[in-house]
Amino acid sequence: MLLAIEQGNTNTLFAVHDGSEWVAQWRTATQSTRTADEYAVWLSGLLTLQGLKFGDLTGCIISTVVPQSLFNLRNLARRYLKVDPLIVGENAQLDIAIRIDKPSEAGADRLVNTIGAYVLYGGPLIVVDSGTATTFDVVGADGAFEGGVIAPGINMSMEALHAAAARLPRVAIQKPDRVVGKDTVGAMQSGVYWGYVALIDGLIDRIKAEYGQPMTVVATGGVASLFESASQRIDRFDHDLTLRGLLEIWRRNHHIPA
Repeated sequence: MLLAIEQGNTNTLFAVHDGSEWVAQWRTATQSTRTADEYAVWLSGLLTLQGLKFGDLTGCIISTVVPQSLFNLRNLARRYLKVDPLIVGENAQLDIAIRIDKPSEAGADRLVNTIGAYVLYGGPLIVVDSGTATTFDVVGADGAFEGGVIAPGINMSMEALHAAAARLPRVAIQKPDRVVGKDTVGAMQSGVYWGYVALIDGLIDRIKAEYGQPMTVVATGGVASLFESASQRIDRFDHDLTLRGLLEIWRRNHHIPA
């Protein structure tokens, strides 16, 4: 069985694939100081609840945007799974072109999403990933990563609004019933929510206009579901995009047919 670890700035996803399907998924808050032993205690209990154990896991692939966590995640695989992990951006062959000025700057998460989206949808594509940051990545007709846009995430924007303005409270992000708020909370929720819908749809329009050909738009990420009934430009919402990308990278590196 394969253990896939996808670590973002806010959450870390652990998932187990049995060769046919994903049989378990768990999320934990990302903590860069968490040790391999702490991960092992947490993960061991969750595996037991699924009727699994460390000995069942024969492979591991890791994608992280938090470099200071990689040492401990690598040690988790080596110490408890007895395997050397495949690491995106280090020893994993991706087999895609990276068409940006400095390929080394392409984030592991963005490359994994590129592969996961292209495997299912083909290209060209725009992949919108809504998390700590909101990214818009362009995938070429041949599956190449061609660059994109990085904007602050919706939660980050709401926190910044509260932190910078003394009289504005911390409020939950949700879709307001109306655009014009009748109180401070309603006005903040509308500004952030509908502002982000406008940001997403507006940037998609600008990317398409610049690219000059039809593109499918796929959305993923922790808060993507917020926009499912609001965005007019997103064609597909795919919450398994990153896991599909990790699985495809694993297969490419071990010559396993899909």
